[in-house]
Amino acid sequence: MDDDDARGWITDEELTALALSADPHPQFDHHRAPWGVRGDESGLLPGWYMPSPTRSRRSVATTVTVGVLIVSFVLINALGLCVTYGWVTLA
Repeated sequence: MDDDDARGWITDEELTALALSADPHPQFDHHRAPWGVRGDESGLLPGWYMPSPTRSRRSVATTVTVGVLIVSFVLINALGLCVTYGWVTLA
């Protein structure tokens, strides 16, 4: 018994045997809802795959700080300056 068998892992040979023994044309019920979809959700994807977007409230200070940072980076690049290493230098 080698180390992989002791852990309970599936070997490549076992995976190959499972793949070759599988039905190549399985029949699916096309009228069933996808797994994990609740009745109140719309769409075909389950909630765990792509959760619905949520809004979070941010304070005015956070919004202003982020806005100032973005505008400053755009302005620095528009003037042809470089801030790659944290200091504003000529490009």
